[in-house]
Amino acid sequence: MERNSKKPGKTAGKDASNEPDPTAGKARQRPTIADVARAAGVSTTTVSHALNDKGYVDPHTRERVKDTARALGYRPSVRAQRLRTGEAHTIALISSMPFEIAGGASRLGFLMEVAAVAAAAALTRGLALALVPPMMAGRLPLEQLDIDGAIVIEPTADDANVAHLQERGLPVVCLGRQPGNDAVPYVDIHSSATTALLLNHLHEQGCKRIALLVGAQQRNSYIEARDAYERFCAAHRMAPVIAVADESGGEAAGYATSARLLEEHPDVDGLCALVDAFAVGAVQAIVGYGRRVPGDIKVVTRYDGTRARSCRPPLTAVDLHLDDMASQAVDLLFAHLAGAGGAASVAPALPTLVARESSGERSEH
Repeated sequence: MERNSKKPGKTAGKDASNEPDPTAGKARQRPTIADVARAAGVSTTTVSHALNDKGYVDPHTRERVKDTARALGYRPSVRAQRLRTGEAHTIALISSMPFEIAGGASRLGFLMEVAAVAAAAALTRGLALALVPPMMAGRLPLEQLDIDGAIVIEPTADDANVAHLQERGLPVVCLGRQPGNDAVPYVDIHSSATTALLLNHLHEQGCKRIALLVGAQQRNSYIEARDAYERFCAAHRMAPVIAVADESGGEAAGYATSARLLEEHPDVDGLCALVDAFAVGAVQAIVGYGRRVPGDIKVVTRYDGTRARSCRPPLTAVDLHLDDMASQAVDLLFAHLAGAGGAASVAPALPTLVARESSGERSEH
């Protein structure tokens, strides 16, 4: 209690002089290269050369500088080294998908599956990976990130994240081509092949009238899916039925759009819902409409993730080989960071089908 009663400026000893203490606060400050230079009696240039083993420095001076730096607890600034050498240290993984698609049940799905492999691949290159999660609303605050480059998952044609990164002059690689922007290197996610795989499976399972459900946004995966679907319909003399849902609606948008589809096209017996959130909503709408999956309508989706596996019935989906995609994306970005003439695009292994109950043989129960 007595200690708390002392007034400022009235403490005993030299504090009572009210003179500023030149050492005050220095114990808490991080030692700088200038501090090392003063303590060692050399220039800052000599310190830099000695600590980085560059230039000519007398061996005895080099050791003295290193001993002084250790004694002071000096640690070189990673940011300063990066600015000086041009070496990259941190990249970001950014999902262009909205929270309603990439969050919720998919939070540990597509994005995290890519992130796990990308982080390991980045580490082998001496890079740290910063994961930028989808936001509930608004543009991602990327200006707050101190990064050297980024991987953007499935950008839209007018993707604000890609535009911001390009304005900053940062190398960008996309997982999935950005529509209308061939200047951005990308990993081909085989959207056309994936759609064809799913449609052919539905046809082999006996479906005669297959509908396609895609997002309203301008993503290359939707554009390629539409083209593949129209080619499929032409080849099988099937009248195309394309339904569109807004990604921001998530499962609810899939439900509402599928309900309208069932009203307008009661003869549909197969549905390819590219987005897993839409597919789950579609199953709910089909059941609510008094029909059965897969007895009356078979449903398939693209990504074999949490939603596909936990849906009832479980959804037939596709193994996109995301580990391959993620590794190739990091390698491609690293090549562009290093100025090593990275390719304009790379392609992983083709997708493989994961057949489940939602597209099983018709049954009477």
